[in-house]
Amino acid sequence: MRERLRRELDAVRCAVRAVDRQAAVVLLAAVVLVLVQFQLGSKRFFRAEIADFFPPELHGILSWGWWFGFQGVTGFVLPVLILTLAFRRKPAEIGLGFGDWRLASLLAGLYLPLVAVGTWVLSAEPSFQAQYPHFKAAAFDWDLFAAYEVLYLFYWIGWEYLWRGFVLFGTAPALGAPMAVVVQTVPFAILHADKPAAEAYLSILGGLALGALVWRCRSFWIAVPIHAAQMLLLDLFCTLRLRTGATGYGLDALRTAFGG
Repeated sequence: MRERLRRELDAVRCAVRAVDRQAAVVLLAAVVLVLVQFQLGSKRFFRAEIADFFPPELHGILSWGWWFGFQGVTGFVLPVLILTLAFRRKPAEIGLGFGDWRLASLLAGLYLPLVAVGTWVLSAEPSFQAQYPHFKAAAFDWDLFAAYEVLYLFYWIGWEYLWRGFVLFGTAPALGAPMAVVVQTVPFAILHADKPAAEAYLSILGGLALGALVWRCRSFWIAVPIHAAQMLLLDLFCTLRLRTGATGYGLDALRTAFGG
């Protein structure tokens, strides 16, 4: 029995030594960071613990700002510190450089018109108008809309870096780039489970495409304007439809939505 136990312990030690330390830390840290974001970075936490320090009329926009800012910290600031301080990685090695910015700019320029058309079509669906913008007061106050979208940028930097920077570049040396692209897509898509069905399923394709694009360009920054533009346009089109009652997809709907 003692000999068998010793063999089992030796096997465990061998298995542990075979694990890539950086990949293991990155994947486990990503889980912890998501849990921290949900627990401490939520609007619920803000309303329960922090809102009383501010005037009631600011609670709405500040609760969203708290969520967005916290995502920036847990998704960007802390992951960058883990990779640069704990593993001595250079910025260019973890997706923070400009990479192939010419290719990134070209692809973004080709993609964004498609996004504009796609989000315009999606915005006609009641399920999307019920979801976007998430802060409903912003749909009926342009000042709130502008503040909300600016704050949203902090969220996108944190959201995109957590998956397309931290997990992708943090696991690629151990898993290989193709598998790292797949790995970063899985939690990204799962976290879309509560979205409208079309968005939820498209997140699988979107996660793979963005991951591959970021790896090809060696920079996570391209993912920020692409993803942020999608949500900005969806928020804008849903807001215009909610404010004007525009329905359908054609020129008449566009004229109605834009006040023409």
